[in-house]
Amino acid sequence: MSATLAPMTADRTDVRTVLTGGTKIGIVTVVSVLLYLWVSRNVPAAGSVRAGVETLLVLAAGTAVTFLPGRWCSARSVEGIAGAAGMGLWGALVFSMVDIVLLRPVHAYPWTWDAVGGGSTWWYLPIWWMFGTFLAWMGGVVTATAPEGTSLGRTAAPALIGGIVLAVVAKLVGFGGTLPVMVGAGFAVTLPVLVVVALARKA
Repeated sequence: MSATLAPMTADRTDVRTVLTGGTKIGIVTVVSVLLYLWVSRNVPAAGSVRAGVETLLVLAAGTAVTFLPGRWCSARSVEGIAGAAGMGLWGALVFSMVDIVLLRPVHAYPWTWDAVGGGSTWWYLPIWWMFGTFLAWMGGVVTATAPEGTSLGRTAAPALIGGIVLAVVAKLVGFGGTLPVMVGAGFAVTLPVLVVVALARKA
């Protein structure tokens, strides 16, 4: 007598899943930051090669921290979306620990945010934690409302396209800022729009 396993569609929000996934997200963030730093210091600024590589890194990291939590939680309902948000928060905390213990002591990058906050770390860290939670939360909603079996690339594509389009528009109208920053901001701004559209379709 044989039994066929049914596909797993229930949300996975147990503590082990959330903490393990969040730790992976934190590691992905650390690696992404280190790669970005290496590119910024070793790729010549002439032309658009450096900006292009940095932009690709921002989009790849944004896709990972936004959409992987929802997939790892098998988000299909509010429970899974909440699990994805929790995973994003834990990932931001893991990155913060590595940041404080390893990156800050070796002066890995200029501490612009600290300067804005008068030299204090504690105004910047909660913003980072909220941002990491926000991205995973938005990604969890988009994942939960997408048809089952939708690939990561297809789920993330609208946000990626939105980020690029908004960055181009910002450049055309004369907004300052580097391309990677504007694409990242466009990606983040596009996410809540996609969530509203997705929820409207489900209503």
